[in-house]
Amino acid sequence: MRIATFNVNNVVRRLPNLLDWLAAACPDVVCLQELKATDADFPADALAAAGYGAVWRGERSWNGVAILARDAQPILTRDTLPGDDGDRQSRYIEAAVRGVLVASLYAPNGNPQPGRKFDYKLAWLERMRAHGRELLAAGVPAVLAGDWNVVPEPRDVYPTRSYDDNALVQPAPRAAYARILADGWTDALRHLHPEATLYTFWDYRRNRWPRDAGMRLDHLLVSPAALPRLAAAGIDREVRGREDASDHAPVWIELAD
Repeated sequence: MRIATFNVNNVVRRLPNLLDWLAAACPDVVCLQELKATDADFPADALAAAGYGAVWRGERSWNGVAILARDAQPILTRDTLPGDDGDRQSRYIEAAVRGVLVASLYAPNGNPQPGRKFDYKLAWLERMRAHGRELLAAGVPAVLAGDWNVVPEPRDVYPTRSYDDNALVQPAPRAAYARILADGWTDALRHLHPEATLYTFWDYRRNRWPRDAGMRLDHLLVSPAALPRLAAAGIDREVRGREDASDHAPVWIELAD
């Protein structure tokens, strides 16, 4: 069972690239972020024609998350992150697919920091941790997949001082992410590739893709019930190099049956 996460950076604009990747990679489950489309504009028909059922929560111009399942219909379990009834941003959706509970999440960027947006980022990550602990307590095979907007360690960003003040690399969100792992979740990509240089995002600016000046923002966390099934993990880097590509590449794991 191959589960992928892909910050598509506008699902309508990138639909041809998305469909090409789906046809080539054939993932069983796909978690999408940054749909940048309303619910009505989500290309459900095109994805269904490609063999994927979907659940989604859109938002005009910003955010938006979805879960796709090949030859199946995801069973929606929630479309908001609990803990703040006033939060209207479309950043979390969760569904059951073939016996695995899968979440697609898009954590706040947090820039500029310090400030209101950074505070929201930290509060959101604490809400994510609280909900994650509930999922752990349930003991089910679960995967938290998405754009976490956290660079976990200094080695997860190319050597530079240009990001020193960026919210993505600050100690507080790194500590929040580490606390989630300490609760029992496993960062699948780093677990299987402990020494590798791993980037999943390359900014459009400053020629960063040709220079391989990237960072690791997209993570798939697996629960203890799913960890024994973790067989492989990787990054489809070539997708980032296509014309009119997203600034993220798909990241995937494989769970043994």
